[in-house]
Amino acid sequence: MRSFDRDRKAVIERARSLGVRNMVAVGVDLEDSRRAVTVAGTFDGVFAAVGIHPHDAKKIDGKTYDTLKQLADNDRVVAWGEIGLDFFRDLSPRAEQNRRFREQLELADGLNLPVIIHDRDAHGETLGILKQWKGGRTGGKRGVIHCFSGDTAMAQACIDLGFYISIPATVTYRNASRTRDVVRAVPMERLLIETDAPFLSPEPLRRERNEPAHVLYTARKVAEIRGMEPEQAGEITSRNASELFGFEVFP
Repeated sequence: MRSFDRDRKAVIERARSLGVRNMVAVGVDLEDSRRAVTVAGTFDGVFAAVGIHPHDAKKIDGKTYDTLKQLADNDRVVAWGEIGLDFFRDLSPRAEQNRRFREQLELADGLNLPVIIHDRDAHGETLGILKQWKGGRTGGKRGVIHCFSGDTAMAQACIDLGFYISIPATVTYRNASRTRDVVRAVPMERLLIETDAPFLSPEPLRRERNEPAHVLYTARKVAEIRGMEPEQAGEITSRNASELFGFEVFP
């Protein structure tokens, strides 16, 4: 995103110096998807996802998907997303969000790409669409529920459908008891951690721009909840990400 334009190289180097070996730049619209692919092609250990966020579902036209498919042909693209439903802000009509979500699931399936799912205040609707979706099972690569905000029952339902659960830095917030319950309940082999940078900075950095290096705070909190060393949590979730996205762990 543009908030990294002034110091992107330093941000990536800072993350790598702290042990973050791979990063995925996730597209939310056409311009952002193009930029994600460019960034991934510029820096080692950075990969890209392309897709249209539910906020912009109403902007999709006849050329949008053709452009995204051309971008997805790049070997640095490892997923389709961020796609899904957002009934909190409702920046696109809900019917349009539903339709475009289903369409993009099918497009990802046709390209054999895992999906990155956005779900905000639409748990039942999101789960219903994912239950109906028959694709995405090639090699077990269905996708991940990004910035998971549901409860343990929903987490289990998503895992049963073949999805990973991704935990953001909100797990470090004092009022995030439900997210911590999910961390306790989800098998480690189905758990990912993320930053959602530049958003959702962890405690004690909530007034600062979030960045990939800050994923360490989430790893530490997950390790604390699970009763393991942070390095172990980092290794397991890194391996999970490599298995989902199909990239080699950059040394």
